[in-house]
Amino acid sequence: MAAQALSSVADNALLIAAIALIADLHGPDWMAPMMKWWFALAYVALAAFVGAFADTLPKGKVMFITNAVKMAGCALMFGCQSLGLPVQSQLATIFIAYTLVGVGAAAYSPAKYGIVTEMLPPKDLVKGNSWIEGLTVVSIIVGTVVGGLLINPTISEMLLETWVGSWVDTRTEGAILLIGLVYLAAALTNLAIPRTNVTYPRQERNPVKLIAVFAGYVRILWNDKLGQISLAVTTLFWGAGATLQFIVIEWGAQHLGYRLDQSSILMGVAAIGTVFGAVLAGRVPLRRALSVLPIGILMGLAVMLMPMVHEKWAVYTLLLVVGGLSGYFVVPMNALLQHRGHVLLSAGHSIAVQNFNEQLNILLMLAVYSLLLWMQLPINVIIVIFGTLVATLMLVIMQWNKRNLTENPGLIATIGQHGHGQALKP
Repeated sequence: MAAQALSSVADNALLIAAIALIADLHGPDWMAPMMKWWFALAYVALAAFVGAFADTLPKGKVMFITNAVKMAGCALMFGCQSLGLPVQSQLATIFIAYTLVGVGAAAYSPAKYGIVTEMLPPKDLVKGNSWIEGLTVVSIIVGTVVGGLLINPTISEMLLETWVGSWVDTRTEGAILLIGLVYLAAALTNLAIPRTNVTYPRQERNPVKLIAVFAGYVRILWNDKLGQISLAVTTLFWGAGATLQFIVIEWGAQHLGYRLDQSSILMGVAAIGTVFGAVLAGRVPLRRALSVLPIGILMGLAVMLMPMVHEKWAVYTLLLVVGGLSGYFVVPMNALLQHRGHVLLSAGHSIAVQNFNEQLNILLMLAVYSLLLWMQLPINVIIVIFGTLVATLMLVIMQWNKRNLTENPGLIATIGQHGHGQALKP
């Protein structure tokens, strides 16, 4: 949990620092969400391989190696400023650097979630996921706020007057240098993760075969009546969440007149709500996970209220509500999906399938959002389109689930039953 928190803090702080760097270089507005698009692309491109990698080595060792890849991306972003490259070259290097961080994150994810299913029995998965998701969201808050503080004009000037100033010349260089130290702390914590002594069959190494096998795993999880619903919900949630992150930044600038460091605080407020929602969701039994689906519709409707608020108290309250609703409905769905994946596939492969679908949706939603920005639509219009889309898709998923339960009356009774990679056996 500590290793995951530190690494996630660095990821989110680096995103804010990278957005600030793009702004300092006078890059276009659509460039920030497209940078996240390339980050997500790494998840999709590597999905067929990272599950096998996570199940080949002890999870702690996998987390150490992949955290080192993230550090390399952070170092590249730092170096592009220090070397004094032309502006266009710096902007291109930022994309490459954050994509490299995405490669590390893509390979890191199956290990950080897979170790939960190795350590805990099915009955404790919701509670375990509540802790992991809650802590992950706390790290998003801390990372986002830290990133915002590091680029704050006053604080960055103070930092440049300390030992940091002897290494760097600009606010973004100073921010990225300190973020690199957080990645280093995460790497050292990775070394302390104990072995679970869970072993998996020898993993395939032929890339073509891995892609073919992975495609089979994707079909298995989508064909499972419980897996398909939880996969659809988490896929929608993470796509919407990644897009909402950038919507809030742009909304803060256009609707509220906030600077980037002030808008990053708004993202933190929404994340605090997600923590409370995730903690409350820890009380939902695994067998009642599907009962939280209507909350997803409420979240979409709550987002549509954003254009109506202006006062700080109303802005913060609404973002807390949106975050709380999202945390409450995604944690049980995530636990159910992990359980079904663990039963049907294996820890590493099931998380890789989950990541593939979620990041594919992030690619789609961020591309649409970037297109809407390029078309110069007002942010409040984009918010209404976004909220309507989320609420409508959740309604469709609820009807889909209702049909599944009607056709399979004993479906709920199968939740929580033990199994381990049943679909992997000959």
